[in-house]
Amino acid sequence: MKLTIETLKEEASKFSVLESKHEEASIFGSTDGKAVGTYLEHKFQRHLEKKYSFTTGNSASGIDFPDNEICTDIKTTSITQPQSSCPFQSPRQKIFGLGYNLLVFVYSKIDDNVKKVSRLNILHTVFVEKTRTADYQLTTSIQSILKNNGNKDDLLALFYEKNLPVDEIEAGKIADEVIEHEPSIGYLTISNALQWRLQYSRIIEKAGSIQGIFKLK
Repeated sequence: MKLTIETLKEEASKFSVLESKHEEASIFGSTDGKAVGTYLEHKFQRHLEKKYSFTTGNSASGIDFPDNEICTDIKTTSITQPQSSCPFQSPRQKIFGLGYNLLVFVYSKIDDNVKKVSRLNILHTVFVEKTRTADYQLTTSIQSILKNNGNKDDLLALFYEKNLPVDEIEAGKIADEVIEHEPSIGYLTISNALQWRLQYSRIIEKAGSIQGIFKLK
């Protein structure tokens, strides 16, 4: 059976419940968030492989499910600081979105020192459509400028104020495109770095109440 976005969301919901009860020795005592994330993401993919056929990602595609119909990346993060890194492709991603959906597992890790096992309690599982993956502060500011009859100069001033990592020529092109096609409000916080730093507190808070952000658990 071919994997679809709907079955991906359904299986993520089921997996979150099952995994929250599972005791795992291989991650006991680990404080390496990347290692824990890799464990969880690979286990979820194996869970899907039992029932579905799908294309898995590689370093070229940069996301876990690159198939055009799914186009989704898995992100796993601890509730203590719900964030992760993401490949930088273009400053446009802050305004128009990452270009793909996100499936976010937010866990609390509990170590059992007697049994020498860990349990990942999946507290939140959220699916974010790609139209909602832009930066919240930047997109809300853009919408405010456009609603107040702002022009290209106002947008360029905003890009400068928000430290959008872009030169003057590209900034001008983006401003023209924003005026032509008003971007949707995104709900991520995207911090500038060599890689984007994505922060998820807002999507956790808004899941289920905003169109395009689904609370799966």
